[in-house]
Amino acid sequence: MSAPSKQPVMDLGDWLLLILLSLLWGGSFFFGKIAVSEWPPLAVVLARVGLAAATLLLVVRLSGLSMRVGGRMWLAFFGMGLLNNLIPFGLIFWGQTQIASGLASILNATTPLFGVVVAHVFGQDEKASGLKIAGVAAGIVGVAILMGPDAVGGVSGALLPQLACLAAALSYGFAGLYGRRFRELPPLVTATGQVSATTVMTIPLVIAFDPPWLLPAPSTSVVFSLVGLAILSTALAYVIFFRVMRRAGGTNVMLVTFLVPVSAILLGATFLGEALLPRHFLGMAAIAAGLALIDGRLFRTRRTRPA
Repeated sequence: MSAPSKQPVMDLGDWLLLILLSLLWGGSFFFGKIAVSEWPPLAVVLARVGLAAATLLLVVRLSGLSMRVGGRMWLAFFGMGLLNNLIPFGLIFWGQTQIASGLASILNATTPLFGVVVAHVFGQDEKASGLKIAGVAAGIVGVAILMGPDAVGGVSGALLPQLACLAAALSYGFAGLYGRRFRELPPLVTATGQVSATTVMTIPLVIAFDPPWLLPAPSTSVVFSLVGLAILSTALAYVIFFRVMRRAGGTNVMLVTFLVPVSAILLGATFLGEALLPRHFLGMAAIAAGLALIDGRLFRTRRTRPA
């Protein structure tokens, strides 16, 4: 009987990269909240992925890599861009027009919960264990606590934006399953391909619904926010994400989900004056418990500790 495969161990460098990644992705909610105060969500999506694509294409060229991967792979990039960028970015930015950036980040922390459900239903070799099912249940409880009476009342301005952020997390869950087809490609090529494809898909949508020539000139704060979204929270974040995934594995990199809401909440409270209710923190605790159950390492450590 073969020995079970060991989960890669993260060293200090991996942990520092993970913390940096949480700051970059937590910052995306902060930057997004500022950007949608003046520009419509679709225009913000285009600015984010367009600038990120230009940056990553330059990095690919300087790295000596090539984007000549064939038509079938480029078609897959469009699928990944739809699931991993266009749909979730658009829904989150729209949600942030009505809810705090910290709350949006907490709802987005349900991504691994949806990932477990999607992998169990549609995946071939990742059926959910008892711990994972318990984790999903705990996460659902956390979401219910987060949404509170809005979900019961049915007619509330805050309900639809929260549902939009949850739908974005579900889209990320499908992207996680879909993205396995890119394992043989360099991570930088995959990241560049998906944001480039997203840019191509978003341009006609913006022209149709939010013509650029009708948009107001952005203020200095919005310009800096758009640049931060594209360069820091998208281009640089993707490079770090795929680096940690390659070194420490997918389960370890998922731990960033614990840290992103903390960064987003601190940035929103410090610079935007946002306040979260006690139930938001209680809901976040329930989601964190669900993620710990899904991860399972705390429980495996106790069971496998030598006598």
